[in-house]
Amino acid sequence: MEELSPGTTAALCGLAGGGALGFAARWGRFCTLGAIEDKVLAGNGLRLRMWGLAIAIGALATYGLHGSGLIDISRTFYLASPTTLIATLVGSLIFGFGMSLVGTCGFGTLARIGGGDLKSIVTFLVMGITAYATLGGAAAYLRIGLGVPARNLDPSNAGFAFAIEQFIGVPASIAGIFLALLLVGFCLSSKALRQNVRVLFTAALVGLTIAFGWFATGVLAYDPFEAYPIESFTFSAPLGEALIYVMTMTGASLKFGIGAVAGVVVGAAITTLIQRHFRWEVCDDAREMRRQMLGGVLMGFGGVTALGCTVGQGLSAASALAYSAPIALIGMYLGAWIGLHALVHGSVLEPLKQVWPLGSRQ
Repeated sequence: MEELSPGTTAALCGLAGGGALGFAARWGRFCTLGAIEDKVLAGNGLRLRMWGLAIAIGALATYGLHGSGLIDISRTFYLASPTTLIATLVGSLIFGFGMSLVGTCGFGTLARIGGGDLKSIVTFLVMGITAYATLGGAAAYLRIGLGVPARNLDPSNAGFAFAIEQFIGVPASIAGIFLALLLVGFCLSSKALRQNVRVLFTAALVGLTIAFGWFATGVLAYDPFEAYPIESFTFSAPLGEALIYVMTMTGASLKFGIGAVAGVVVGAAITTLIQRHFRWEVCDDAREMRRQMLGGVLMGFGGVTALGCTVGQGLSAASALAYSAPIALIGMYLGAWIGLHALVHGSVLEPLKQVWPLGSRQ
C-alpha cells in the first residue's frame, strides 16, 4: 500500500478536526460574532468566557505537547514570522467590521453552509477569492504596504511563553501551561459557565481540536524528506486555497487547511441533520446580499492581512500564546462592535457617540 504524502495526511487530519469544529458551531453554538453580540447587545458574557476557556485548554494541550518534545511550537509562523502591529490591528479591525455585516466569521460561514444557508455560499466564494487575491494577487500590494512580512521562519519566537523563558529562565512549556491555567481560573470564576455542561464540553472540544491541529501537522504529517509546516486551524486563506484546489485538482496538492474547510461543512451538515435543524435559506433582498458580499470582501482581505481570522489568530495563535493574538482579538472585537452598532442604529458614528458624547439637544 502506497504511503500517504504529508499533505494528504494533514488534509485528512484537517477534515477530522474540521468536523469537530463544525459540530461545536452547530451543537454548542460556538460563534465569535454570536459571543460579541451577546455581550454588546445583551450584556451576557457567557459565550465570550467559553471562547476564553477554549483558548486556555488549547494552550494547555499545546504547551503540554511542546514540553513533551512531540512538537516544536516555536516553528509556527505565528511565533517565527510575526506580523507587524499595524497589519494585525488594521486587518483585524477590517475583519471584525466585515464579520458584523455578514453575521458571522469565515468559520461560521462554513458552518452555515452545512446547515443549508445558500447565501453563505456567496460569502464563501467572495471571501475565498478576496483572500487569495490578498495573498498574491491585486490586493497583495495593499497588504504589503501595511508591512506584512513573508512567512519565512526565523528565531524571533514572538510569544509570551518564550519571552518568559528568555528573561526569567523558566522553560517555555512551563510558562505556557502556567499562563493557560491562569486563564482557565478566570473563565471558571463564572458560576454560569461552571454550571453549563454544554458550554464546558464545547470549549474543551474546540481547545483540544486546535491542539490536535498542531499535533497532526507537527507529528502525523512529519516527513524528514518532505517538510510540512506546523499549523493549526484558520479560515481565511484556506477558503481561497480550497477554491483553487477544486478548480485545479490535478495540478494542486492537498493541505491541512483545505481538509479543514471541507470538514467544517461536513461536520455542521451531519449535526444539523441529526438535530433536524437543516433548512434551506436565501437572502431576503438585494440589500442583504450586498452586505454578505461586502462583508466577504472585508473578511477576506482583513483575515489575510492580520495573518488569521477569529480561529486563526483568535484560537490557533492564541493557543501558541503569540503576541499577535490579543491584538487581533481586540481589533476584531472593536470592528464588530462598531459594525453591530452601525447596523442597529443606522450610523457608523453612533457607537462613537456613546464613547465620546458630542452633547445632547435640549
